[in-house]
Amino acid sequence: MADEPDKESKTEEATEKKIRDSIDKGQVPFAREVPAFASFLAILTFMLFFAQPSAAHLGGFLSMFIERADEWSLGNTDDAVLLQRMVFLELAKVMAALMFLLMLAGISASVLQNVPRFVAKRIQPQLSRISLKKGWERLFGKKGWVEFAKSIGKILVVGGFVVFAMSEAQDRLLAGMITHPIAFTSVIRDIAVEIVVTISLVMLIIAGADLLWSRFHWREELRMTRQEVKDEIKQNDGDPIVKARIRSLQRDRARKRMMQGVPQATLVIANPTHYAIALRYVRSENAAPVVVAKGKDLIALKIREIAEEHGIPVFEEVQLARSMYDQVKIDGMIPPQFYQAVAELVRSVYARTAQPSAVRGTT
Repeated sequence: MADEPDKESKTEEATEKKIRDSIDKGQVPFAREVPAFASFLAILTFMLFFAQPSAAHLGGFLSMFIERADEWSLGNTDDAVLLQRMVFLELAKVMAALMFLLMLAGISASVLQNVPRFVAKRIQPQLSRISLKKGWERLFGKKGWVEFAKSIGKILVVGGFVVFAMSEAQDRLLAGMITHPIAFTSVIRDIAVEIVVTISLVMLIIAGADLLWSRFHWREELRMTRQEVKDEIKQNDGDPIVKARIRSLQRDRARKRMMQGVPQATLVIANPTHYAIALRYVRSENAAPVVVAKGKDLIALKIREIAEEHGIPVFEEVQLARSMYDQVKIDGMIPPQFYQAVAELVRSVYARTAQPSAVRGTT
């Protein structure tokens, strides 16, 4: 048999427990195109708010090499290294804002999809990760082909929009070349912003589709077989056979405790073998008779047997026993509608006893 059930047999939706276990293991849906879209938003933000002042600052710094070239000595290797460090530091200052925005966009795109959690199992070495078979399945399986199709589609769509945007901006570029360099820089910036906006809109559509696909594929992978659902129900609620056995034992214990209370009864009302209700009445204890035991068929015969062994009067009242059985509860007082009928039987018991203060008599 296969180690795992085939996908055709997984016809049931994943249970809440299966979903929670998957999340706890770090197996969560993740759309790769969402961070890519967030990166383009970060680039667009940089171009709109940071690019122009950063470029002006960098241009002012580099202009010193042209305007005061004689002040820069390159007589040895140390001078060249020093100049390289200065240029690198200025470039780093310009790119710091972009790097920060890209990092913030990547983290935000990941956090918004799934709450970060540490899962030690995800970083443990696994032989399946270096398995040729598993690797082949990842590359050429359903998910691999979907990723490949997404990449090709993304390149074609984004490339098409970029080519269209560049063709539209061609006349503006040619016109900008004969203007002042500062004005031409603004033209280039505006065209670049338009291209990035176009790419961002396309990536928004792709990221939305990828987000929906990742959620759908994740749910599909978590689908369960009917047997898996049954096994999970057994784990959560317990095996029905075991539960039935437990209920049976509980009933047996309750029945045994009930039978132990029959000898304390004052009288038993029977019908004549199908129903039996044992009542106890002591004026100093309760305002009305209390049911100490009740039963049908074999249990009713057992109640009668115990009552006769202990000299407890048994009254065969067919209608009274039938009507009382469903309306009384063990350890509870009888309902008021039965007071008069039971009171007559209690008086009969007291009349039969040798001592009036006793609570039981003999038949």
